[in-house]
Amino acid sequence: MRTVVEPRIERGRRLASIHALYAIRVRAMTSPSRESRPAGTSEAVTRSIRVSVEAQYSPAHSHPSNQQWFFLYTIKITNEGQETVQLISRHWLITDANDRVDEVRGLGVVGHQPVLSPGESFEYTSGCPLSTSFGMMRGTYHMVTDHGERFESEIAPFYLQGPYSVH
Repeated sequence: MRTVVEPRIERGRRLASIHALYAIRVRAMTSPSRESRPAGTSEAVTRSIRVSVEAQYSPAHSHPSNQQWFFLYTIKITNEGQETVQLISRHWLITDANDRVDEVRGLGVVGHQPVLSPGESFEYTSGCPLSTSFGMMRGTYHMVTDHGERFESEIAPFYLQGPYSVH
């Protein structure tokens, strides 16, 4: 396993090519959970924090002939609880089709450490390069309540799957 530690809010190589693509929306809304989910999606609820993910292959940023596949993922974090929370940092485990694991840690998400009051959501889009056409991501967000209590909110596993790949 290779570990990548990003001490500053992510501005490094992983996202440099897509900074213009990310979208951030903070809104007071919740979404219903889905019973069955496609492979590129996931959802988890930890201490009333719902984390929903939708991933897709990005052909515009991929170069399969050079063994470079790029995936975009949109994450929506919704506070379904009764107390205000702040996202402090993230921890990702990214596994490619060859079982190579990259570990990524860093402050915030896309340059933000959002504060979510009860009922609020924060949504962003980011990206992940792989050297194979198939992989998986999972992780956690380190959160803190307005009373100083710290906890990890799960990001359930989701697949990154390029065209014509079979897993």
